[in-house]
Amino acid sequence: MSGYIHLGYADLALSALLVVADAGLSLAFHLGMHRRLLWSALRMMVQLSLMGLVLTTLFALVSPLLTGLATLGMVAFAGREVAARQDRRLTGWWSYGLGTSSMLLAAALVTVLALTTALRPTPWYDPRYALPLLGMILGNTMTGVSLGLNSLTTGLVQRRAAVEARLLLGHDRFSAVAPVVRQAMRQALLPIVNIMSATGVVSIPGMMTGQILGGVAPAEAVKYQIMILFLIAGGVGLGALAAVFGGAWRLTDARHRLRLDRQR
Repeated sequence: MSGYIHLGYADLALSALLVVADAGLSLAFHLGMHRRLLWSALRMMVQLSLMGLVLTTLFALVSPLLTGLATLGMVAFAGREVAARQDRRLTGWWSYGLGTSSMLLAAALVTVLALTTALRPTPWYDPRYALPLLGMILGNTMTGVSLGLNSLTTGLVQRRAAVEARLLLGHDRFSAVAPVVRQAMRQALLPIVNIMSATGVVSIPGMMTGQILGGVAPAEAVKYQIMILFLIAGGVGLGALAAVFGGAWRLTDARHRLRLDRQR
């Protein structure tokens, strides 16, 4: 098998009817989700269409500068999404900067590792490999970081009395918040654990499906998918570690006090 099946605009319009059906269900059951469903679908189409144009240009130019700028743009947008998903945001620059820097560190390290060891394209920054790989790692790392930070900030509020009691008993700040940090890390890692547990039995992931539809032998697609999931797990772990411990450091101080005034 080789090549791929071409999709026309009529095919896309047919599949879009399913989203319209979801909006109809929202109206019928008074869920109040129809506008959000339709807006998110429209936003997704516009974003992916623009991404297709940008990737076409980047693939043709193979410029390290343009690839780097595209990477920064993806990370910047992901940082905005992380900040928007917090029930209790950190004050000041930390609201945006902590999640963004954590994702940049984790996704960049894991992506560069894959490009320079397992994949080894020529050149190693070839956007045809670098950007799709970064996108998969970054998207999942974003979920892990946002869940970890949200669990940390809400957990410290809910368990404030227990944390302050430990501080009064002489624990240092990191020891006092350790139970909340552990819970936040569990929340951050849970989605990727669930994905890896169900992959191959319950679901066939998107990358593997795309490769098979594109004509790649299933055995080769499986190897790529296994590698991608390992990379995603590494990115999520590193990103969540940096974000959660950074948040714990920010919400305590050198005098071993809990500083909930540093969040909104």
